[in-house]
Amino acid sequence: MYKRRNKYNNIKIEIDGVKFDSKAEYKRFTELSLLQKAGNISELKKQVKFELQAKFKDNNGNNIRAIHYIADFTYSENGKFIVEDLKSKATAKDKVYILKKKMFLYKYPEYDFREVIK
Repeated sequence: MYKRRNKYNNIKIEIDGVKFDSKAEYKRFTELSLLQKAGNISELKKQVKFELQAKFKDNNGNNIRAIHYIADFTYSENGKFIVEDLKSKATAKDKVYILKKKMFLYKYPEYDFREVIK
């Protein structure tokens, strides 16, 4: 197990070879894993990448990188596809996160987006 702090004072941890961005993320993954074992949810995945905007070339021929949103967790619940992001009060106010969340909600309206504030 290793520990490293980031700009929001989260401590990254690794347990049994699985890396988590914070203790709260590990705790939530544990909760979701128990729900999956009980049969309440299925297809639990972590750190799932969604493309918000494809890469392209601008008018000057410069390559512009794609924009991605990485969800903390995805799973199926009662036939619905759930995309869940775990945030602290501070990270929920991050301007980049807010913008990417809006882009995600626009591009993927068929998914149930859940923001969990811890």
